[in-house]
Amino acid sequence: MYKNELDKAIANRSISNSFVFFGESSFLIDMYTKILSHVEDASILTYYHDEYNFSSAKAHLSQASLFGDRNILIIKSEKKVPKKELDTLLGLCEKNRDNIFFYNYYGSDHKTYNNKKAFAGKNTMSVRFFHPKEYEAQNILLHVAEEKKVQIDKFSASHLLNLHNGDIALACNELDKFRIFDRAITTKDIDTLVYGLGEVNLDDFIKKLLLKKDFKDDLKSILEHGEDEIRVLNSLTAYITQLYMFNIYIRVNGAPNALEILGYPAPKFVVDEKATLSIKFKPETYFQLHKLLLESELKMKGSHIDKNSILLSTLIRFQKLL
Repeated sequence: MYKNELDKAIANRSISNSFVFFGESSFLIDMYTKILSHVEDASILTYYHDEYNFSSAKAHLSQASLFGDRNILIIKSEKKVPKKELDTLLGLCEKNRDNIFFYNYYGSDHKTYNNKKAFAGKNTMSVRFFHPKEYEAQNILLHVAEEKKVQIDKFSASHLLNLHNGDIALACNELDKFRIFDRAITTKDIDTLVYGLGEVNLDDFIKKLLLKKDFKDDLKSILEHGEDEIRVLNSLTAYITQLYMFNIYIRVNGAPNALEILGYPAPKFVVDEKATLSIKFKPETYFQLHKLLLESELKMKGSHIDKNSILLSTLIRFQKLL
């Protein structure tokens, strides 16, 4: 089934107690899991990625609650749960309607679960989530803003989404920055406090910098299209910080985990690209790069300063440190 069918089932109070969520939108998978798992006094067991253990998962759904609460099992993984194990867990929910099970598959093989025969004979709701359309993303953002007590109108919400190329997860994460305001936020507030991580040309520009390629024409184009020097510098600092987080995580754990590093599941090609870039540089290099960028930002914020010259000088020195 699809999102609209699930919405109708929720409205009609005819939902199941077992769910298989998959598809292109990790944000919607997580959002609906949060909504449907919000059960008072429930005992929730959540497995992230490689944490999954069939024996303990089975035990959680098999055991009776001591105080009459409901047991909820949530499995979040880019890997498939073996079919026999998944069938067993779903079967336990068939036997005990008080318990709830969510299997959130973030992988790219949607054919496995986008099949009516996959869960034939079970009450399981298998739902494929596509990336929300523009109006859907806007409505979701407005709803999340209301929950966080952030005042934002449709025009400003659309502007925030456009900064992030329609990425609803990134846009919703930005809302926390505006909770300090006791008024409606404007597009000017958004431009001041938000850097659009979805900007493709700026992203490509940073990669070119890191690969020690010539960047001057790209920089000229970026500035001509409205970016100011401090925002370019801040975006570079944010990107380097993210790479350093990847570097640390990989050195400690051996492999990257987007959910733990970024706070959301990113596409595999993005994770692989950032992981590869991150291990090119040593911790000392990251320290020197951050020091340079922060010192340059401080200089730029002085009065009567030629920001363009400082930025160009900083980027040249930046590449020399690599």
